[in-house]
Amino acid sequence: VLDMSALGSVEPLNVTVVTPREAAAREYLLSAGRPLTRQQLRDVVINTHKLHAEFAEIPMNFIDPKELDVPNHGTKNRYKTILPNPHSRVILKAKSCNDLQSSYINANYIRGYLGDEKAYIATQGPMVNTVNDFWQMTWQEESPVIVMITKLKEKNEKCVLYWPEKRGIYGKVEVIVRSVRECEHYTTRSLCGNQTRVLQHYWYTSWPDHKTPDSAMPLLQLMADVEADRRAAATTGPVIVHCSAGIGRTGCFIATTIGCRQLQVEGVVDVLSITCQLRADR
Repeated sequence: VLDMSALGSVEPLNVTVVTPREAAAREYLLSAGRPLTRQQLRDVVINTHKLHAEFAEIPMNFIDPKELDVPNHGTKNRYKTILPNPHSRVILKAKSCNDLQSSYINANYIRGYLGDEKAYIATQGPMVNTVNDFWQMTWQEESPVIVMITKLKEKNEKCVLYWPEKRGIYGKVEVIVRSVRECEHYTTRSLCGNQTRVLQHYWYTSWPDHKTPDSAMPLLQLMADVEADRRAAATTGPVIVHCSAGIGRTGCFIATTIGCRQLQVEGVVDVLSITCQLRADR
């Protein structure tokens, strides 16, 4: 007979069990790849069957809400099934050590070309109750550029207007619009705060949700402008990219930026590996 009373209070162990299927999915995301030369890329664009089949094989890597040890985080998610990966999520400075909810934002650090850590932040479009969190993140991470790839409304609300016409205060962050430049496909705003940190805000509106842009040229120009601003910025924080959920158009923009860089440097592009890296991070 075993006498358990001498052990006192025994707390259950919190052990995460990884199923064989989950382990296989993680291994795929870490190892899959198929580098393409420029000519091979042209060929698959003409006949996209292989690309579609390849894309369908990539694990979705959706997150179980139980993996996020943050009380009431659901109130800060635009879509209940789109949650940030715990291992790479952005953690805001909490208001107090007991207030875990104030540290939560639906956003993830994304690796860049050659695995460059925290090159980007992928996040959802701000909601009414997360606008202050968004600006806190922008300040905390010292981001030089914000790229917005959604309209405020596309049938349903996709994002709230989170910047001021001239001047606005969001929590502890004051935002001032210094200038606005209208381009054919996107609008650029130069913003600064009360400690004179300047960042560029790009609002690209020519990319419908669940569709592709009519032409790639404006997108490539946007990428070039964003990269130029990033290099010229006084701060070296991540470029923040968001659409509505922070996975579709956001992921495509980041993947295309990384792919173009890889093609310029190496003469090949590994679309599969880049996509898997994004799935693993976001």
